[in-house]
Amino acid sequence: MNFSYYMPTKIFFGPDSLDNLATIKLPQGKALIVTGGTSTTKLGYVKRVQDLLAQADRESIVYDKVQPNPTVESVREASKLARDNNCSFIVGLGGGSSLDAAKAIAIMCTNDGDLWDYIGSGTGLGNPIENMPLPMIAITTTAGTGTEADPWMVITNDKEKIGFGDFDKTFPLYSIVDPKLMLSIPPHLTAYQGFDALFHSLEGYIANTATLISDLFAIESIRLIGKYLPIAVKNPQDIEARGYVALANTYAGFVESLSSCTSEHSIEHALSGFHHDLPHGAGLIMISQAYFKFFEKIVPDRMKTMANALSGQDDIVLALKELQEVCGVGDLKMSDFEIKKELFPEYAKHAQDDMPGLFATDRCQLTTEDVIAILEQSFR
Repeated sequence: MNFSYYMPTKIFFGPDSLDNLATIKLPQGKALIVTGGTSTTKLGYVKRVQDLLAQADRESIVYDKVQPNPTVESVREASKLARDNNCSFIVGLGGGSSLDAAKAIAIMCTNDGDLWDYIGSGTGLGNPIENMPLPMIAITTTAGTGTEADPWMVITNDKEKIGFGDFDKTFPLYSIVDPKLMLSIPPHLTAYQGFDALFHSLEGYIANTATLISDLFAIESIRLIGKYLPIAVKNPQDIEARGYVALANTYAGFVESLSSCTSEHSIEHALSGFHHDLPHGAGLIMISQAYFKFFEKIVPDRMKTMANALSGQDDIVLALKELQEVCGVGDLKMSDFEIKKELFPEYAKHAQDDMPGLFATDRCQLTTEDVIAILEQSFR
């Protein structure tokens, strides 16, 4: 019954919570706003954030080149921009990619060398983060990664797509979760993102790091997604459904802080590390049924509890299949994303080499052959 609970981020949640940006106690100096640029600019979110910062008497500049799978190159470019302009805090605006990039940029504004010097797996050097990163404010416009409520970030370097973080240094200072910023997300992306949040909670519940506290957040997150994600996909303008999916996502971020993802995320990161156009949530959806079928025999009681929370039944694989179908993502094909069967051994090797820590949280040790078998069962 031992556990520790640490979540230092102050979260502002709910419709119009973005307005808090003008009144909260912000760091002194100039902000670098980090975003992907296209949708956040077209929808007026970038200007709105700049206006709110101006109301708080804070200058800002914008870096708007973050890719859907943020790269180490963009981190280098943006951190140089922040240093050259004497920025004193970072504002991440957008989905998980923008927020993850913002965390990494905050690190590299105060630490020497290259980001990969601080990555602890793959080709990273594993050096400790010596200096506190710049304060970072997370403003999420999607509900999928939970990165507004955890210290983790995922950055891509060629074929390596690696997650890392530091509990003492890389939590956001503030996070703003305003469901009104999510109303424009199209149905298929709503589904991809919602399933990403779901898998954070499902994996956190079956991980060997699960605790009493993480279990509470995980099961409620699973329940909320099962109930409200189909509504948000069917009617993207439903603010109540958007709000509950966003809440489930924030709960899933708590789960990632209190427990952990498992090797399902390692396997998917290997796939999208090779295929940068593969949306993370889509990759997870495609391997999920085979993955959870494998673990069904390892943790049967926990599988039944999750299935019951998700859809009121006992079979988690069937519950996932039904939810994917009702959300319109049940027919995704690996071949449509140029995933190749002949590369399965290489995907498996990257999964195990690049993020071995998530394999360590599994309740049984997956072999390379197990990973390949999961990919083979998922392929079509």
